[in-house]
Amino acid sequence: MTGAGPVPTAEDVAWLPVEDASAVGAARRAVTGLAERLAFPPTRTAEIALVVTELATNLAKHAEQGVLLLRALRTDARAEVEVAAVDRGPGMADPELAFRDGHSTTGTLGIGLGAVTRLSDLSAIRSAVGKGTILTARFAPEAKRDRPAPGEDFATGVTRPMDGEDICGDGYAIRRQDNRLHLMLCDGSGHGPLAALASQAAVRTFLETDLTTPEEMVRRLHVGMNGTRGGAVAVAELDPAASVVRFAGVGNIAAAVVAERKRGMVSLPGIAGYQARSIRRFDYELPDDAVVVLHSDGLNERWSIDPLDRWRAKPLVMALDLLREAGVRRDDASVVVAKAGGW
Repeated sequence: MTGAGPVPTAEDVAWLPVEDASAVGAARRAVTGLAERLAFPPTRTAEIALVVTELATNLAKHAEQGVLLLRALRTDARAEVEVAAVDRGPGMADPELAFRDGHSTTGTLGIGLGAVTRLSDLSAIRSAVGKGTILTARFAPEAKRDRPAPGEDFATGVTRPMDGEDICGDGYAIRRQDNRLHLMLCDGSGHGPLAALASQAAVRTFLETDLTTPEEMVRRLHVGMNGTRGGAVAVAELDPAASVVRFAGVGNIAAAVVAERKRGMVSLPGIAGYQARSIRRFDYELPDDAVVVLHSDGLNERWSIDPLDRWRAKPLVMALDLLREAGVRRDDASVVVAKAGGW
């Protein structure tokens, strides 16, 4: 890969609890409204609504703490809808079996999952008995049968507002250039709209500024967040050709390289936009099968990633799993996951 490639910006539109049958209709209406807002054709909108209805129905029947996440993915050329179903239900020993038409299960997400693979462009599932299930599906405006499948994901993030808030004060962005991948995560100070304004200033600065070293980018973020509440920021540059990840951060963004072991990366004290006395870059080894994780303090740091996931699981599934297992509901939460290779 050469040049700067398009990385979709993701808007986490809604987290919808699905605790009983009354939530199914609300989920269907919400995703229909999202698809219409993104100018999807009526036929495609109806297909997405069918999938969400199946997912929500199974969550209501079988899940524990089931929730649907609705996302809008955008590049300069197109918009897509992404949905995720997450639960702490009984789980499944053979999740791939659930995708076969006609298969039924008393576990979470049984009947109707064949429609997910038929109608979506990308889908993934992870389930473990006693732990729960995560299922994701992405939809482009055109019917899947009319065009080739899109490429594999290599990095993504997810945000979730704290309980009682509609807006998350965290934000992130991902860019790639030449053979390098650049990640930025910001935790706006406090919660709600003013925290979101701070993180939005960081995202805007990161996306509109020429890519440079992580330490220089953090300096630019510090300036770009002037006049806001400020917040914690971190930037990571993944360089697989050199087998290194370069990292700089101000504040309490947690970051780690996960390979044979989990190795934390150092972020220095300060508040971007207010006070950042020391901005310094640290370099870390980046094995070919590594995963790089950045997250706000809305996740505790006592998490781990199954070694098989470093090459098997999609980044969004890993991000949602980390949020489910390590997220705290009394704070905004965000996590970015990127694979070291594959782009």
